Amino acid sequence: MADVQMTPEERKKSWLEISVIDEAQFDAMREEQAARQVKVPQPGDDAPDFEIDVLDPDRQRTGETVKLSNLRGKPVALMFGSYT
Repeated sequence: MADVQMTPEERKKSWLEISVIDEAQFDAMREEQAARQVKVPQPGDDAPDFEIDVLDPDRQRTGETVKLSNLRGKPVALMFGSYT
Protein backbone atom coordinates (compact mmCIF):
# COMPACT_ATOMS: atom_id res chain seq x y z
CA MET A 1 0.00 0.00 0.00
CA ALA A 2 1.39 3.39 -0.96
CA ASP A 3 2.16 5.91 1.76
CA VAL A 4 -0.26 8.76 1.11
CA GLN A 5 0.99 12.12 2.34
CA MET A 6 -1.73 14.71 2.81
CA THR A 7 -1.22 18.38 3.48
CA PRO A 8 -2.86 19.75 6.62
CA GLU A 9 -5.51 21.44 4.45
CA GLU A 10 -6.24 18.19 2.56
CA ARG A 11 -6.50 16.32 5.86
CA LYS A 12 -8.86 18.99 7.23
CA LYS A 13 -11.05 18.89 4.11
CA SER A 14 -11.20 15.10 4.21
CA TRP A 15 -12.03 15.07 7.91
CA LEU A 16 -14.79 17.67 7.51
CA GLU A 17 -16.40 15.62 4.73
CA ILE A 18 -17.05 12.74 7.14
CA SER A 19 -17.63 14.77 10.30
CA VAL A 20 -20.68 16.23 11.98
CA ILE A 21 -18.84 19.38 13.10
CA ASP A 22 -18.30 22.53 11.08
CA GLU A 23 -15.02 24.19 10.14
CA ALA A 24 -15.02 26.60 13.10
CA GLN A 25 -15.49 23.70 15.54
CA PHE A 26 -12.72 21.77 13.79
CA ASP A 27 -10.35 24.73 14.03
CA ALA A 28 -11.18 25.20 17.73
CA MET A 29 -10.53 21.51 18.37
CA ARG A 30 -7.15 21.66 16.61
CA GLU A 31 -6.15 24.78 18.58
CA GLU A 32 -7.04 23.04 21.84
CA GLN A 33 -5.01 19.99 20.85
CA ALA A 34 -2.02 22.14 19.89
CA ALA A 35 -2.16 23.95 23.24
CA ARG A 36 -2.20 20.62 25.11
CA GLN A 37 0.64 19.20 22.99
CA VAL A 38 3.23 21.60 24.46
CA LYS A 39 2.59 20.02 27.88
CA VAL A 40 3.27 16.45 26.71
CA PRO A 41 6.47 14.98 28.17
CA GLN A 42 9.13 14.20 25.58
CA PRO A 43 11.33 11.09 25.48
CA GLY A 44 13.93 11.42 28.22
CA ASP A 45 11.80 13.75 30.37
CA ASP A 46 10.90 12.72 33.91
CA ALA A 47 7.37 11.37 34.20
CA PRO A 48 4.92 13.77 35.82
CA ASP A 49 4.15 12.85 39.42
CA PHE A 50 0.73 11.37 40.14
CA GLU A 51 -1.11 9.42 42.79
CA ILE A 52 -3.34 6.43 42.07
CA ASP A 53 -5.65 4.12 44.01
CA VAL A 54 -4.49 0.63 44.98
CA LEU A 55 -6.89 -2.07 43.82
CA ASP A 56 -7.51 -5.49 45.34
CA PRO A 57 -7.53 -8.69 43.23
CA ASP A 58 -11.20 -8.03 42.42
CA ARG A 59 -10.25 -4.57 41.09
CA GLN A 60 -11.97 -2.77 43.95
CA ARG A 61 -10.39 0.25 45.62
CA THR A 62 -8.66 -0.58 48.91
CA GLY A 63 -8.52 2.98 50.23
CA GLU A 64 -4.73 3.02 49.83
CA THR A 65 -2.90 5.11 47.25
CA VAL A 66 0.53 5.01 45.62
CA LYS A 67 2.42 8.12 44.56
CA LEU A 68 4.87 7.77 41.67
CA SER A 69 7.51 9.96 43.32
CA ASN A 70 7.59 7.56 46.31
CA LEU A 71 8.83 4.82 43.97
CA ARG A 72 11.87 6.76 42.70
CA GLY A 73 14.78 4.38 42.08
CA LYS A 74 12.53 1.32 41.88
CA PRO A 75 11.41 -0.35 38.65
CA VAL A 76 7.91 0.80 37.71
CA ALA A 77 5.75 -0.44 34.84
CA LEU A 78 2.82 1.68 33.71
CA MET A 79 0.09 0.11 31.62
CA PHE A 80 -2.54 2.34 30.06
CA GLY A 81 -5.60 1.04 28.32
CA SER A 82 -9.29 0.51 28.39
CA TYR A 83 -10.50 -2.79 29.73
CA THR A 84 -14.21 -2.40 29.26
